[in-house]
Amino acid sequence: MGRINIHLHGKLKDKAIASIAEMYQKRLLSAGVKTHIHNDSLEAYLAKLKAKKGRLILLDERGDSFESTQFAAKIKEWKIGSEDIHFAIGPAEGWDGKEPMLQRISLSSFTFTHEMAAIILFEQLYRAHEILKGTSYHKD
Repeated sequence: MGRINIHLHGKLKDKAIASIAEMYQKRLLSAGVKTHIHNDSLEAYLAKLKAKKGRLILLDERGDSFESTQFAAKIKEWKIGSEDIHFAIGPAEGWDGKEPMLQRISLSSFTFTHEMAAIILFEQLYRAHEILKGTSYHKD
């Protein structure tokens, strides 16, 4: 079974955002979602990400977008598969011009700080797992 990993370039500095992230990280533990903080230079961060086994997906406003139910179906597909999924958020400057061949997913056509993108990704992963479990968390 594929595991889902979230990689952040740097610690979430805003205390309110970090608190929300921690809440979702706890909720996602039972779903096997792990978060990794990288404090390396951008080059070292990218090198570590590219060395991971599995599929690397960059969070980028120019990436593919999904509705929540479509994203849940994609999560199900990835979890059934054997390769791990690595979502990479940040650097703060974005991925513009970096690693053009890697898959990208957009959370919105809006631009977010990398800290807000982390919160939105955590929430959407939690929502996807709740959709897959059939709970009432997601309302159509």
